[in-house]
Amino acid sequence: MEITYECNKVIVNNLKNFNPKHIFECGQCFRWDLQDDGSYTGVAFGKILNVKQENNSIIFDNTNIEDFNNIWLNYFDLNTDYGEIKEYLNKNDDVMKEATKFGEGIRILKQDPWETLISFIISANNAIPRIKKSIELISKNFGQYIGEYKGKDYYKFPSPKDIYNISEEQLKTCGVGYRSKYILNTAKKVVDEKILLEEIKKLNSEDCSKSMREFAGVGPKVANCILIFAMEKVEAVPVDVWVKRVMEHFYFHKDTPNKKIEQFAREKYGKYAGYAQQYLFYYARELGIGKK
Repeated sequence: MEITYECNKVIVNNLKNFNPKHIFECGQCFRWDLQDDGSYTGVAFGKILNVKQENNSIIFDNTNIEDFNNIWLNYFDLNTDYGEIKEYLNKNDDVMKEATKFGEGIRILKQDPWETLISFIISANNAIPRIKKSIELISKNFGQYIGEYKGKDYYKFPSPKDIYNISEEQLKTCGVGYRSKYILNTAKKVVDEKILLEEIKKLNSEDCSKSMREFAGVGPKVANCILIFAMEKVEAVPVDVWVKRVMEHFYFHKDTPNKKIEQFAREKYGKYAGYAQQYLFYYARELGIGKK
């Protein structure tokens, strides 16, 4: 990995296992949008960033070397050896070999816990385009204006205090439906009980999951998504409809309870079970594997 900086851009050459499409379209994040030139523009930690792949280079536009080192290196998990992870997962598993080959450029983003908590509450029984639209509207209506990039305005995701005093009706205008109650209850719980999500992040997986499930609208699957994508618990295994389909199709060959699938993945893939889940999810959803 070779890093250079020029005029509001950081260019990383020879970065292995990094593909913007795989990263931003594997279901882990909702604030990154595909642009006409094939790049992706998004907001994270109050910053606007554009990411584009050109041959052997990844171009991070609208940033500086300080923010790249302090925010984006960690956010994109660039110091983790994904080649080593895939080698571990692929041992004696032809299905995983195909899945990791198909989604070779996936990296698990290290996202903000509060935004991730609300985003995955919204994600329950919902489609990705609607989730993205709702989060965009919530940010625009209740978040702080950040700035403009290539003709579009961008906003921070609102804090718990920003959401605290708005009504369910106001939230429903953002297309979240019945989840408006969960979002408002979660914001009030965080503020009233002075909950520090960064402290919960320090807990082990079991206790972290238990703490997440104390929030309204957070069940086992949503809790596991938050654990992987914001709490750095990469052994967690969210079992959604696509993971269930691909696991039943290749491993169980019959209808199988989600809990049994999660247990199987944890035992089979160990400390890298969350990575395995993400490769399988992307592989199954993109190719429609197991869909009846």
